[in-house]
Amino acid sequence: METRDDLLLKLRPKIESVKTLSTTSSEESFQNQVLRPLILVQEELLLNSFNNYIKNHKNYFFKLSAEKKLDYIDTAFQKDFKFLNVIRGIVIGLFTTKEYTVYSLNSSSLNKRMIHLIKELIKDNIQLFEITDDSDKNQSKNYYNALSS
Repeated sequence: METRDDLLLKLRPKIESVKTLSTTSSEESFQNQVLRPLILVQEELLLNSFNNYIKNHKNYFFKLSAEKKLDYIDTAFQKDFKFLNVIRGIVIGLFTTKEYTVYSLNSSSLNKRMIHLIKELIKDNIQLFEITDDSDKNQSKNYYNALSS
């Protein structure tokens, strides 16, 4: 019988472009070997979570300019601790027991790295959150309904 840790490790993609050198810090190694693959696995859920965050805040995001939208994303991660904890949980919940032990020894620094990667993911996919008229609103709703089913 496979353990939980074995099953979690099987879910992860190998990111070939990420190289770990002997000069790489332990934090950067953790980021490249654990955080990046987990964020890739959880990409749809992370994007869907941000879309839900937008909806819960009365769709104010859609009224903003492109620059202000980027600021909105940064602010969401800096000031909304409930949202921040949900986002962290999406990634941390897929840690193996050993990874969680490593994470807990340096959680502050690793949280910063994790959140930075997730913010960049959301910013890189900001076009998924664009709504220009009513027909686009329906397309966006359909897209995110498909993600959540």
